Amino acid sequence: MVKAVRFSRFGGPEVLEIVDLPDPHPGPGQVRIAVRAAGVSPSDWKKREGLMDGKLPQTMGYEAAGVVDELGEDVAAVAVGDRVFGFSDEGAAQAELAVLSYSAPSPSSLGFPGAAALPAAIETATRALDQLGVGSGSTLLINGASGGVGSAAVQLAVVGGARVIGTASPANHEYLRSLGAEPVAYGKGLVERVRALAPDGVDVALDVAGSGVLPELIELTGGPGHVVTIADFAGAQEHGVRFSSGDAGRAVHALAEIGGLIESGRFTLLVAQTFPLAEIAEAHRASEHGHVRGKLVLLVG
Repeated sequence: MVKAVRFSRFGGPEVLEIVDLPDPHPGPGQVRIAVRAAGVSPSDWKKREGLMDGKLPQTMGYEAAGVVDELGEDVAAVAVGDRVFGFSDEGAAQAELAVLSYSAPSPSSLGFPGAAALPAAIETATRALDQLGVGSGSTLLINGASGGVGSAAVQLAVVGGARVIGTASPANHEYLRSLGAEPVAYGKGLVERVRALAPDGVDVALDVAGSGVLPELIELTGGPGHVVTIADFAGAQEHGVRFSSGDAGRAVHALAEIGGLIESGRFTLLVAQTFPLAEIAEAHRASEHGHVRGKLVLLVG
């Protein structure tokens, strides 16, 4: 049996439990890891509240890092004992053992918490930037630029040659500058503040925060076709903006590509706070509170 996070009813963080479940085993093309760290994402608390998936009970966690301890069929590039990070398609990564459907070698300069912080942030950011067509010479506005996905998108866009303007609270402005972005405060007057930096507006915009600013992003880019949101499904439907989710195909190539950027010093993702697995409820409270700079990570084993 393996200890894992699960909930059997929807509600607040108090519904989360650590339970014993049967050991998982990898299928073809998959690997199983002894989990050392697992990422916590905003989608976790949305699942827990019943906003994303109606089935019960549910396990938790889509990203983890650890040591390979069992191989599925047709796995040749990885060996037992390798340190890897990746995705759990089953959503059961917040556990002592997890099956990864997509994995890559952990960057050598990172510990397990740093590697576990990567998968969702870099995949989501890469997918959204690809959908927006961000490239050299683009001017990109990111709403909510200091969190895990936002800061990943800033750095990946900058590496690709884009100019990045990012919204954040004033306390995070210097952090955004360190990543290569030009910071602006969010809230009323956003359009005017962005136009002060980019008088002709911006080419494209990515909404990470879901704070009801899609009309302003549409105004700044010149149309809904230049805006992608990963956080405002209702607003996307209302305003004709593309809502980016992994359902249409994920940018899993980002896992294999990020190591080189990290080792060359061109990409970093902060681990904002770590929690023991037993304190999963506290991790959810921190995530739900918002305004996290970087990524929340559970320590396992």
